[in-house]
Amino acid sequence: MQLDLPHTNILVTIPMTLDQRKELENQAPVSTFNYTSREALQAADVARADIILGNVPPALLVGAQRLRWIQLNSAGSNDYAQPGLLPQDTQLTNASGSYGLAISEHMLGLCLLLIKKLHLYRDNQNRAVWHDEGAVTSIAGSTTLVVGLGDIGSQFACRMQALGSTVLGIRRVPTAGKPDFVASIHGLDELDELLPQADFVALTLPETPQTVHLINRERLAWMKRGAILVNVGRGNAIETEALCDALVADHLGGAGLDVTDPEPLPANHRLWSLPNAMITPHVSGFYHLQATLDAIVALTIRNLGHFMRGEQLENIVDRSTGYRITQVTANASDRQPDADSGSSS
Repeated sequence: MQLDLPHTNILVTIPMTLDQRKELENQAPVSTFNYTSREALQAADVARADIILGNVPPALLVGAQRLRWIQLNSAGSNDYAQPGLLPQDTQLTNASGSYGLAISEHMLGLCLLLIKKLHLYRDNQNRAVWHDEGAVTSIAGSTTLVVGLGDIGSQFACRMQALGSTVLGIRRVPTAGKPDFVASIHGLDELDELLPQADFVALTLPETPQTVHLINRERLAWMKRGAILVNVGRGNAIETEALCDALVADHLGGAGLDVTDPEPLPANHRLWSLPNAMITPHVSGFYHLQATLDAIVALTIRNLGHFMRGEQLENIVDRSTGYRITQVTANASDRQPDADSGSSS
């Protein structure tokens, strides 16, 4: 049943085709839609919005007293869950579940590039150097540790397992269940004993106080010699200078980083010049894969329909933790926090 809602101002920063806009508007016919880009956004647009569909600069949300719901186009939501930023009754939902395909394939590409030394051959090509870079390793027969077994981590784990790796998973609540493609599930308190076993260590974590410098100098030293470290969550999960030292010493076989700390990485930072590092500028997600944007738009359209009918929204974020509540029921009062909240992007 459609709720008897007053006229609603809906601000949309997610890019949509005309057909998608029409489908969105069908969910809330007695509403005004304001389509704009994040770059063209004005403070007044945010101030008069009852609903925001898409990310806006968090600073503009201060004082947005009309706001009843914001649907993020990102999986990461910690910037929007800060105490006092949103009105108390404003619902916050994210786009977790939309990025797994794109980011997991990016992670797999980084792993294959580093173990097959394709980055070195590309460097040689740019110098017109015909040179054999020597022995390589394989995913088959390896052990992969995925730290953060949400949507992105799970899709990466599935791909690594399909290529012959034994996958160990770390999740916030290890009792939430074990997927078939994972050999075992562990809590974060077991990280230290798992690191020395892994040929590949993948970080798909959101930023929380517990994840800052999770991989520090000591834990880098515990990693297996020649291991590959991949990070697509938040750059500050790794202690950057300690990582540089581990790469210079050839303790690690390589690091594939789509996120860095600081970010953007300064032009004079030594990490750029390390031959066993592969850096991409936080581009594994975003809208570079059309399927990602299509999934975000579809979720947004569904959720607007849910909101206008007074139904439970999908991907509600618990603002006290910054994690997604994934288990939903017909009524908001019945919702239960899910044991695994998914990763950031």
